Amino acid sequence: MKRMIFICAFVPLLSTCAHERRSIGETEITRWQYGKKGAVSITYDDGSINQFHKALPVMNRLKIPATFFINTSQIPGSKYQGRFIGRPVKSIIEESATIPTNKDNMYERASAARYLGYRGTSEYFTRAGSQIDAGKPEEACKILDELYKKVLHGDFKRDIKINKEESKTDRLSWDDIKTYAAQGHEFASHMVTHPYMAALDDTNMLYELEKSREEILAQLGPKYTFTAECPYGTENERAMSFAHRVYPALRNRMPETFMEELNRASHESPGSFNKEYVQWQRGATTKTPLPMMKSWIDTTASNDKIWLVLVIHGVDGVGWEALSSELLDEYFQYIKSLDTELWIATFADATKYLRERMNSTVNTSENNGKITISLTHSLDKSMYDIPLTLKTYVSSKWKEVQVRDGSKKKLVYPQKDENGSFVLYQAEPNTGTVELSGV
Repeated sequence: MKRMIFICAFVPLLSTCAHERRSIGETEITRWQYGKKGAVSITYDDGSINQFHKALPVMNRLKIPATFFINTSQIPGSKYQGRFIGRPVKSIIEESATIPTNKDNMYERASAARYLGYRGTSEYFTRAGSQIDAGKPEEACKILDELYKKVLHGDFKRDIKINKEESKTDRLSWDDIKTYAAQGHEFASHMVTHPYMAALDDTNMLYELEKSREEILAQLGPKYTFTAECPYGTENERAMSFAHRVYPALRNRMPETFMEELNRASHESPGSFNKEYVQWQRGATTKTPLPMMKSWIDTTASNDKIWLVLVIHGVDGVGWEALSSELLDEYFQYIKSLDTELWIATFADATKYLRERMNSTVNTSENNGKITISLTHSLDKSMYDIPLTLKTYVSSKWKEVQVRDGSKKKLVYPQKDENGSFVLYQAEPNTGTVELSGV
C-alpha cells in the first residue's frame, strides 16, 4: 500500500473533529520546538557588567540560554567608535544662529548634537530623540534650538570625551563574549553607541546599524549578525525601514503577518488574538513584583500561541532599572520548573523556528510498513538552519519507532492523543528524507 500526503506547515491536512482519527503517516510541524506549549526568550540590553558577573552564571547553572544586545563601541578594542558623519560641526553651530531648527535640518542637528565637543549635549540629543520617537518633531526642534543657542552662548564646558557611552570602560572584552557565546548565549547588536535611531539622519543611522554589524561579524562570525534591537524599544517607521535592511530580525518589530506583536507598554491580553503566533514583550524592572513576573510565565504555558520575550537591563545595582541576582535566580528557577511546557530559546532561534515552520512543506509517503518524510523550506538555507519538530501519526501496533535521518538513527516511543498514536522527532529541513519504521 502506498499513500502520498501533502501537508502545509501551519494548518492540519484534514479538517477533523475531536473524535476523528488521523491517517497513518499524517505529519505536521509543531508550533514550538519539541512540541512544547509556548516559548520564552530572555533578553538583556546594554551589556552592563553584572549581567555577566551575576546573572549569566545563574543561567549557566540552570542551562538557560539568553540573548544579549550589546553596544559595540563600549567593548575595548572595537574598531568602530561613535562619530558624526557630515559637515563640520562648527558650520552647523554657526548656521543655527540664523536658521531655526526645522524638518529639513532637524536630523542633521540631532545627529551632530552628541559630537559638538561640549559636556552635557548628549542629554539634549536624548530628549529630542524621545520627542521624535513619540511623533512630536516640533517639540524636538524646540529642544535642539535650545541646545544650539546655549552652545553659541558658551554655556557648556569643553569635553574631550564627546560621547559619554565611549567613556565607560567597565565592560567585558571580546574574548569574554566569545567564551559566553560558546556556552550557548546569543550576542546581538544594540548599535554602536545606543542612540535614539529615529533622531539620526540617514547617513548616521546607517553607520550605527552597519558598523555594529561589521564589528560583531569580525569578532564573532555571521551567526551573530541575525538579530538587533534599536535602543529605547523604538518602533519608529523610518528607523525600522532602515534597520530591516541590515538585520533579518529585530526585537523592536517583526514583519510577519502571521504574528501579533505586543510591546512592553501594551496592556492587551496575549490570549485574545487569532493569529498563529503572539509575541508578548514584558519588561522586568525594579518595580515589577515577582508574582507578576511569574504570572507571565504561567500565561505563556497555558496558551500555545505565545512567545514571551523578557527584557532585562541592570543587575545588582549596575544598569537601568536593576534587578537583584537573587530575584533573577528565583525567577529563572521558576521558568526552568516549567521546562516540560516551555521552550526556552534565544531570540534568534525562536525567530528562525517560527519562520521555518511557516515557510515549510512536508511530503509524506507510506510504503511497505515504513513512513518516509521529506521536509523543505523556501528560506535562505545558510541562515535558517534550526531543526524542526515533526509530529507523525503511526500505527497503534508500533510500540517503538526507529527514526532514521541519513546515517543517524534514534529510537522514540509513541504517545497518544484523541486522534491516535504519534511520535515527535527532530528533522533538519532540506537535507533529504526521514524514515520511520515500527520496532
